[in-house]
Amino acid sequence: MAMMLDQGQWQHVDGGVTAARGFRAAGIHCGIKADRKDLALIVSDTLASAAGMFTTNLVKAAPVVLSQERIQSGAAQAIVVNSGNANACTGAQGWADAQEMAALTAQALGVAEEFVLVASTGVIGVPLSMPALRAGIPRLPEALSRDGAAAAEAILTTDAFPKTSAVRFRLDGTTVTIGGMAKGAGMIHPNMATTLAFLTTDAALPAPLLRRALRQAVDRSFNAISVDGDTSTNDTVFLLANGQAGGAPMVEEDDALARFTEALTVVTTDLARMVVRDGEGATKLITVMVRGAQTPADARRVMSAVMTSPLVKTALYGGEPNWGRILAAAGRAGAALVPERVEIWIAGVPVVRGGQGLPGALPRAAEAMAQAEYELLLDLRLGSGEATGWTCDLNESYVKINAGYMT
Repeated sequence: MAMMLDQGQWQHVDGGVTAARGFRAAGIHCGIKADRKDLALIVSDTLASAAGMFTTNLVKAAPVVLSQERIQSGAAQAIVVNSGNANACTGAQGWADAQEMAALTAQALGVAEEFVLVASTGVIGVPLSMPALRAGIPRLPEALSRDGAAAAEAILTTDAFPKTSAVRFRLDGTTVTIGGMAKGAGMIHPNMATTLAFLTTDAALPAPLLRRALRQAVDRSFNAISVDGDTSTNDTVFLLANGQAGGAPMVEEDDALARFTEALTVVTTDLARMVVRDGEGATKLITVMVRGAQTPADARRVMSAVMTSPLVKTALYGGEPNWGRILAAAGRAGAALVPERVEIWIAGVPVVRGGQGLPGALPRAAEAMAQAEYELLLDLRLGSGEATGWTCDLNESYVKINAGYMT
């Protein structure tokens, strides 16, 4: 049982974004979409420490800009999210609409408006349906519960399934929970953010330490995935910590922060892998591992080049062990590389040694590639730099989905 866990251990639990003490959530249909849930709310019973990360795309949606400003205070109590409309590239009206979403939520909950964060996802360049939101937001408080399933459903766009995760562990004698939910299937290539993800914990952390933990967890999870190489205008991740578990707040010198960050990374990695598994049209979840690079930065460059290459990704879909595409992608990554040293494994089968193909390896690799999940491993044999990321295959279904997204 969770209460018997030793220090540093963690256990998956149900509940997602509401698994931690003092958090409730709601998800309803308000009319932005024709017939699916499209409005979500996450609320802490008390004011919480808050941290966030956002898209690095220079084209930013109005809710991103608004939430970037508000989260500087390091405190928040509620997050309101709509799906079906990104409220991006909507000018002054979009900015006013994002502010009104926050104001309506604050009024409905009876909390200060500056402690309400906003996120949106969906079609770019289309004004929000404010009549739908004006009617829907006041209904959210009565729908709040300790079951986060409806909220996880309400943030979806082209997703095939909701994405949730939560872990519970002991931290300096206190039982702590971290939970979260995410959405995303296309326009996935996070860079200092994610698609949309919302994380909660009942641990006690001041905002500066919360920001540090979030940065580290995101770097090892959401910033190591790619579906199509596109970074959204709306990418946002929030983390709220309300301290409801009890116990003393963490301090910078305490190793509890490292243990907390490790558990947080478990949750963010769960969610990140689900996003890739649900990539638009995807049939494979591929772990890309690079080792033996001169530096960790070089390892990440090679990892990114391989997992974003359309030629590699189409070969993954076809079950074709075309290692030449993998080596070529690594060679253009901008990292130190000596072709004659490179070794490559596909789905556990060695296919390249010393930069050349191994005789008889391709049929065995092709057979192994029939699995729904497997690894691509590159060893550059130049140093100790390592990186791990996740990608998916690319096929005609992705093209069909995105060729008719608005119509």
